Amino acid sequence: MQQDKNNFVMKETFVIQSDKAFMPTVEERLFHFCRQCNVGNYYSAVSVAVMQAVENAIVHGNRGEADRSVSITLGLCRGGIFAEVADEGQGFDYERFGELPVADGEKGEGIFVMKQLADCVEFYDGGRRVRMEFEVAGIDPTDALRRIAVLQSRHSMVAA
Repeated sequence: MQQDKNNFVMKETFVIQSDKAFMPTVEERLFHFCRQCNVGNYYSAVSVAVMQAVENAIVHGNRGEADRSVSITLGLCRGGIFAEVADEGQGFDYERFGELPVADGEKGEGIFVMKQLADCVEFYDGGRRVRMEFEVAGIDPTDALRRIAVLQSRHSMVAA
C-alpha cells in the first residue's frame, strides 16, 4: 500500500482466492478506501461496478477454480479513483460484450453495468484485467442521474 506523508492511501493492491466467499472482504476494503479518499457519496456506483468485475473474474475468468487468485488494485487517478481487477484465466473477446443491455441470463450484462457506472472501462492482457475509472471531481449531473437510474434498475432486478 502506497501512502503519502499524511498517511493517506494513494494506491492499494490486495489479492483474494478465486472464491465468492471472499467478496465481502473486497467490499469492505473498497468501502474503507472510498471513505479514506472522501468519495463515500460515490461508493454505491463504484461498489456495484467493482463487485461485478470481481465476480466476473472469479466465475468467468478463473472459472471458479479456488487455486487461482484475483488481484484488486484501488487508487487515485486524475479527477477521481480507479479500480483494477485481474484474474488468472485465459481472457476473452471483451469487444463483443457490454454495449447494449442483454436479455436476462445472457453473457455481457455485468460488463454493460460496469460501463454504465464507470467513466472509463478498459480491458488489458487479452481481457484478463479490467481498469475502471470513476470521476468524482466535477461529475456532470446528467451522468450522475444516469448512474442512479442504472442502480435503481439493477436493484429492482435483484429484488424480483
